[in-house]
Amino acid sequence: QVQLVESGGGLVQAGGSLRLSCAASGRTFSNYGMGWFRQAPGKEREFVAGITWSGLRTYSDSVKGRFTISRDNAKNTVYLQMNSLKSEDTAVYYCAADLTGRLRVGVRPSEYGYWGQGTQVTVSS
Repeated sequence: QVQLVESGGGLVQAGGSLRLSCAASGRTFSNYGMGWFRQAPGKEREFVAGITWSGLRTYSDSVKGRFTISRDNAKNTVYLQMNSLKSEDTAVYYCAADLTGRLRVGVRPSEYGYWGQGTQVTVSS
């Protein structure tokens, strides 16, 4: 079992920044891939960014150049640094863990077996 706890969400003005954190426990963190997804009201959950166990990163086109995913294996934590936030970034953000050892970043929710409870990010325009 893997437990994931997100933090760092909140209310920010357009153009501002937030850093989300996701603390993992229960397995060897360095062995699995991590992803960030988001879900806005009335919309499907969508991929935002991911990082494999080896450090390979992938971003959605909508956040590329603005968001940065990173991981600290010593702290069992993955981060999502979000800069130049826009109103369309408003959503509940979820972190997820992929324990399959996949060599690429999973971009579909079905590729992740464990999920956090989510943290709300609201960007005011």
